Amino acid sequence: MSMIGQYARVTAAELQRAVSDPEWALEMVGERMDEEADTEPEPAKARCLDIGTAWDALGYLLRRRAFPVDIVHGEEPMADAEDWGYGPPRYLTPERVRTAAEEMARTSAQSLTAGVAPDELAASQVYPAVVWERGEPLDHVGEHYAELQPFFRAAAAEGDGMLIWLG
Repeated sequence: MSMIGQYARVTAAELQRAVSDPEWALEMVGERMDEEADTEPEPAKARCLDIGTAWDALGYLLRRRAFPVDIVHGEEPMADAEDWGYGPPRYLTPERVRTAAEEMARTSAQSLTAGVAPDELAASQVYPAVVWERGEPLDHVGEHYAELQPFFRAAAAEGDGMLIWLG
């Protein structure tokens, strides 16, 4: 089974409740994911989004650029949260979502992956290493980043926070 980067946009009030009641948050996110599985909304309209297995490569590329927000793992732990797949979720406050969206607007997918070869990711043991060892291009990483841009932009515009986890 693969580790998948998962995101859920939540209102400020939902974020506050999620932090104090992680079981409620897990149920709420599950319901939203089920609803959106049928409709598959575009990222700007989605409440939930996954970036497949591109999460670790994306994190690697963002760290190289000294990106100011950890949009791959989240920044704040959800105390008392159970494991949502590969550990408990973390979150970004609405302010950190806004900071991330502003920086993402200045960072294109193309500039993020430019000059990075698969062998660099393989040497750095970026998950899933087998992909980079085969020499596959970083196209899907850029595509997932390009989906995250409108997702974060919409969240920032609405004043939403973000729950982030590996499922």
